[in-house]
Amino acid sequence: MSDSGLSRFIGGSPAQVVLRLIFLSFVVGIILSALNLDPIDLVHMTVDFFERLWNMGFHAIGRLGNYLVVGAIVVIPIWLVTRLLAMGRSR
Repeated sequence: MSDSGLSRFIGGSPAQVVLRLIFLSFVVGIILSALNLDPIDLVHMTVDFFERLWNMGFHAIGRLGNYLVVGAIVVIPIWLVTRLLAMGRSR
């Protein structure tokens, strides 16, 4: 794979991506520590979520729809703002 192909795949030069990932890992680590969460806790919470989902049956489909809507309320405006800002930079 060429360097430009690699850069395109990972979203920038390898050094920049590594530095960005280190910084983001540090910030997320601080946030998780502040929330008193360990990575293993997140794994257990995810497993418990899917077990509850399985045990709830069809009622879970409705809850998934609720999760989708609640998540979309946050994600869609952020996505829209980032696209508008990116469009303004490209001009």
